[in-house]
Amino acid sequence: MGINSMSQVISPEFTEIAIPDLNDIIIEDEAPVDNLISEKQQRLLVHSLYSSLNRETPFLATANVGLFYAIKQPPLVPDVMVSFDVTIPEDWSQKQNRSYFVWNFGKVPEVALEIVSNTVGGELSHKLSDYARARVPYYVVFDPLNYLNADTVQVYELGVIHYQLRSDRWLEAIGLGLTLWEGIFEGKTYTWLRWCDREGNLLLTGDERAEQEYQRAERLAAFLRAQGINPEV
Repeated sequence: MGINSMSQVISPEFTEIAIPDLNDIIIEDEAPVDNLISEKQQRLLVHSLYSSLNRETPFLATANVGLFYAIKQPPLVPDVMVSFDVTIPEDWSQKQNRSYFVWNFGKVPEVALEIVSNTVGGELSHKLSDYARARVPYYVVFDPLNYLNADTVQVYELGVIHYQLRSDRWLEAIGLGLTLWEGIFEGKTYTWLRWCDREGNLLLTGDERAEQEYQRAERLAAFLRAQGINPEV
C-alpha cells in the first residue's frame, strides 16, 4: 500500500469529528529532552529527511511534538514522527496549529519512533499498545544501549488490530528503510540510526551533502590538473 492509498484508508474516519475545545489542553510543557543521545539522534533523523528526501508529496518530520489522536485521550509524544501528504499550518499563533491534532491534519502519521533511554519508558509495553490504538502504521523502537533486549532496532507494522514485528527494517508503504551506521555526527562518533533507500544508501544531512559535493569538486580539479588544465581558469 502506497502513501496516497494509505492516506485514503485512514483519513475518512476523522472527517466527521467535531473540533474539540483546546482551552484546557496542554500542548507545550517545556520538559527537556532526557539525554544527549536522544537529542542528537532525533535531529539526525529529522534533518536528513528534509535534506535528502525528494518526494512530490509534502511531509512533516518532527521531534518531541504531541500527537493528539483522540478526543479526551492524552497525547502521545514520539521522539520522532513522520507524516506524508500533510502541510504545516501557516499561523502558529493558533493553538490548534502547534501540535499534531489528527482531526486537523486529517490523518495519523505514518511513523512514530521511540528512543529508549531507560528501562521504565514502556516502549515495548503500553506505548506499543498506545500507538496501535492510534493506528500509526509503523512503530520503531531504537534501543542504542540495549536496555530492553539485544535487538537494537525493532520495526513494527500495524496489522488489523495489533503490531507485528518485522524481520527487516524496510518500511514498504513509505519507501524508506532504517539502518545502523557507525560514523561522526556533530563531532560525535557513535552507532547512529539512519534513514536509507532500498539499496541501503543513506539519506544524507545537509553538511554531508555539502562535503560530498566538495570532495567531488576536488577530484575533478585534481583530474584536470593531471591533464595539464588549470581548473581555476
